[in-house]
Formats: sequence, structure tokens, C-alpha cells
Amino acid sequence: MTNMSFGPKIRTLRRKRELTQKQLAESLGISPSYLNLIEHDKRPLSAPLLIKLAGLFGLDLQAFSVDDDARLLVESMEVLGDPIFDDLELTQADVREFAQHNHGVAQALLTLYKRMLLLRESSEVLATRVQEAGGATLEQLQSPEEQVSDFIQRHRNDFPEIEARAERLCSDAGLETATRQPGMERYLKQEHGIRLRVSTVGTEGGLLRRYDPVRRVLHLSELLPPRSLHFQMAVQIGLFDCADVFDRLITDDRLTTEESRTLARLALASYFAGAVLMPYEPFLQMARAHRYDVELIGHRFRTSYEQVCHRLTSLRRPGAEGVGFHLTRVDLAGNISKRFSGTGVRFARFNGACPKWNVHAAYLTPGVIRTQVSRFPDGSTFFCFARTVRKEVGGFHLAKHVHAIGLGCSVEFAREIVYADGVDVENIEAAVPVGVTCRLCERTDCRQRAFPALNQPLHIDQNRRAINFYAKLGD
Repeated sequence: MTNMSFGPKIRTLRRKRELTQKQLAESLGISPSYLNLIEHDKRPLSAPLLIKLAGLFGLDLQAFSVDDDARLLVESMEVLGDPIFDDLELTQADVREFAQHNHGVAQALLTLYKRMLLLRESSEVLATRVQEAGGATLEQLQSPEEQVSDFIQRHRNDFPEIEARAERLCSDAGLETATRQPGMERYLKQEHGIRLRVSTVGTEGGLLRRYDPVRRVLHLSELLPPRSLHFQMAVQIGLFDCADVFDRLITDDRLTTEESRTLARLALASYFAGAVLMPYEPFLQMARAHRYDVELIGHRFRTSYEQVCHRLTSLRRPGAEGVGFHLTRVDLAGNISKRFSGTGVRFARFNGACPKWNVHAAYLTPGVIRTQVSRFPDGSTFFCFARTVRKEVGGFHLAKHVHAIGLGCSVEFAREIVYADGVDVENIEAAVPVGVTCRLCERTDCRQRAFPALNQPLHIDQNRRAINFYAKLGD
């Protein structure tokens, strides 16, 4: 939500290559004085110069991504908002200036903080883990789930090669919504020599999908509803047909363990499955024609509410883009198990999320869409809608897992969304004031604040009481 500058990043790259300003300026075809101004953010970095820099340093243009810089800023603010720094009385302006001009140090700070959190959880066990990690980076200390979530975010949940493979499968196998299962069964048998077997309860030890490479049999549980059974069939086809694409994509330096690479492969296979069950062009046309009615789209493609929500975040094809959404999935305890930002909104990484997001309130009315116009302290405003979903995997005695799924888009696109009908999205003053997390939120009048804000040191007067202990007291 807050844009970062390019100057410090260019200066860091130059110093790593042991180049003087004069040497780099000559390579770029500009004067040393002009380069000096760019490095100190006193002149803008033009697109031609950006392309030259990427070529000189052998970098992908995403290395200069504003999203990555903004994420570093928000995470730095979240870290320095920890109560252990309260005595320093840091302000958000202090942290913003520090992160903008000291990228490497800010990243090192995140690494140290991550290690501290691990040690805080279990000092004896995790002290050994950190020692074994040696010179581990922040990514190496992240869980596989966090690494994969960041991997998806870096790619903007947009994988054109996988989309192309999915379209090829739909064409080659003649997949239509009504004949999806026999078409995929036939394809598995003809192309890969694999037979499908629907297993009865108790024969697979609780597994919903199991592939036997020796007998070349794909076992799927009878507990799966049709939409989930079709999804798992498509996942297995993706693991075969897109193996080369997956192998190339997961050779990412920030996927640091075999577990994270395997999880990333499964995430990509799920992306493929979504593209097979909900082909891009028909899906986009349906979404536009019916104004992103998730439930109606699910009925048309015979997919679940959650599957449709995931697919809506992937409509990034140039010239045929859908509305940009952010997505979050939370459990009853408020844990964020899935997150993706296609709108610039930031999610808490080290602290609890803002309780005023409507995705939490969805649990109050299970199965009912809840809407909200959300406004962040920086003025960015989003139209959001959320509802609970139940993981139905048949059987009276089996647990029904409930999550809440939240989608949101910039308020300027709200009128394209059916759920905004009847909502006064133009009345920004009526928007619900939300934040990323309490420590980063500047609002001191929030009735649900759980911690003091970073720029408001904690002052408690035993003789006076405001909305809560962390509200700023007046004179």
C-alpha cells in the first residue's frame, strides 16, 4: 500500500558488484551526478534505465518490484511494532525511512526477528534448530506453507504455461462440464495407462487420493463429492502432464527445503486442476456476465465456492484480465491458512490479523455472504465479501471442517460485483476502519484494539479509563 523507492536498491546492487558510480553511469549512458541523484531518490528511474539496469545485473524486472519493497516495509513495521521495542518510542515515519534506505539491514532484521520467534516458542528445541540452520536466511526459517504462499504471491498467481497445458487437455480430451469424469478417465487410461478406482470407506486408511505407480492405479475415495473427485483427477493429470513446467518453476532459491518444493508442486497442480475445471475464457465471460456471483459460477462449472474464489484471483491474462481480488482463508481461531493479494492489501505475518475484517464475522452467520467496505489508515479502500465454507467429505462421524473465505477488490470496481448491490460504496465515511494488525494501525479509538500502536507508546493512568487501555488519553 506504500510505494518504496528504487534508489537504495540500485546503490546496494552497485556496491555488491564493487562498481563506482562513475563506472555504472558509463554503462547506463548517463552522468555520475545523475546516477547519484537517482540513488538518493531525487530523480525518478525511467523505464529504459530500469531495463538497462536489469540487463546489466542479470536480474528479472521483478527484482525491482514495488510490491516486494512494500511488503518489506510492512513487515519491518510489524517487527519493530513488537512490545520489546516499546522503550525506543519508534514512530512509523522512523521505520519507513529506515526500510526505504536500508533494504539489506531491514532484511537482516526480519531474519533476526524470525529466529527470535522460533526461540520464543520453544527455547530448548528451537535453539537446536537454529544452531543446525547455521547461516540460514529468513526464507530458510519460514515454514514450507509460508514459502509457498510467498512463491504464489511473487508470481501474482499467474502461470501462463500451466493455463496453456490445461487448455490443451480440455481440447485433446474433449472435456465438457457434463462429461468431465469419463473424459478424464479415458485420458488417464489412453495417455498414461492409468486406471481409476473409487475406493470404499476404510480401504485406503483415510486417504482421499492415492496413486499406485507400480499397478498404475489412481485410487479416489468414495467420500469425495463429485466436484472434489474431479478436482483430484485433474491434479493427478497435472502431476503427469506438467511435470517439466513444475520442475522448472520450483527451482526457486526461496523454496529452500524439499518439503516446500513438494508443497509448491502440489499448489501448481491445484492451479492446473482449477484451470481444467474452470477454463479461462468461459470462466471470465461467466464472471463478467453475472458480476462475479461466486455461487452461480460454481453451479455452472460444478465446482465449490472455494475453488471459484481461488480461480477468481488468477485472472491476470494480458488483455483479458478480471477484477483484481485479494483472498484470505481463516479458521475459527483466526489463523490465516491461505492468503493472496491481488489488490495491494497487506496481511499480517508475525501478529494476529485485524479483528474488524469481515472474514472473521462470517462465522456469526454461517453460509451467508457478509459484505463490508473496508478503509485502511493510508486511505486505501476495498469492497470485501466473505462467507463460511464446509469441507464436505461424506460420512456422519467424519469431522466437517469449517473455514471462512474472504475476497476483496478495490472499491472502484465494487459496482462490477453483484454483492455490492444495495451497499453505499460511494460513502467512504461509512467504511469500516480496519488495519493490517494492531501494532501497525494508527487508530487509537478502536474498541477492538488488543495492543498499543507502534507510534503511540503505552501510557496508563490508573485514574482514567478510555475505550481500552491502549487508547490515547485526551488532556
